[in-house]
Amino acid sequence: MKILHIYKTEPDDTTKTLVNILSEGEEATEFELFKEEADYDNLLDLIFEHDKVITWW
Repeated sequence: MKILHIYKTEPDDTTKTLVNILSEGEEATEFELFKEEADYDNLLDLIFEHDKVITWW
């Protein structure tokens, strides 16, 4: 299963730990929405390429 993690803010240690647990044994991609140069066209493509999308606020 392909999982996409989208971060609205920079992840803290707890979030990173949860991401690692949820992604264990799976193909995971991370997208940093909080960065000014976030590529929204790429984000849209990634959403459709992955089986599961998790947003982290």
